[in-house]
Amino acid sequence: MAEAITIARPYANAVFAIAQEKGELKAWSDLLAVLAQCVAEPEMQSIITSPAVSDEQAVQVLADIAGDLMTADAKNFLLLLAENNRLLLLTDITVLFEALRAEAEKSMTADVISARELTQEQADKISAALKQRLGRDVTLNTSIDESLLGGAIIRAGDLVIDGSALGKLNRLANAIT
Repeated sequence: MAEAITIARPYANAVFAIAQEKGELKAWSDLLAVLAQCVAEPEMQSIITSPAVSDEQAVQVLADIAGDLMTADAKNFLLLLAENNRLLLLTDITVLFEALRAEAEKSMTADVISARELTQEQADKISAALKQRLGRDVTLNTSIDESLLGGAIIRAGDLVIDGSALGKLNRLANAIT
């Protein structure tokens, strides 16, 4: 896995540079998301890896699926990936591209797992606190895990804040023993 990310990094950096230069970060993000979803499908993987399918044919199938999102630059990028047998790395390239985009746009996504559904006011307070602490715009992905008993766990990049009742009980148990 780490090897795939390492191989994908120069491609992600290159496509990010092109997208940033042309002011097309959102368009490339949308395109890469579609392409990554395509190459994750076993049927598409068998098409891409089939010796009976040429690089141009594989790229054309992806271009047809992407439809209006496909540009000349994007098609050239896919042809480059195909020539180097790297089309299956589109998922990793997309992940790296999104990280570069978030860094450039000073934004990030934080996961909030709470024992109960957050009110809009609570979500706004968490978002504002994270923005102040991290210096970025923060979008929250919320989910519910009733086993936490109360409170929440927040994951934003490398930052993890465990404010759950279950986490506090576990820390108390560790301190006693």
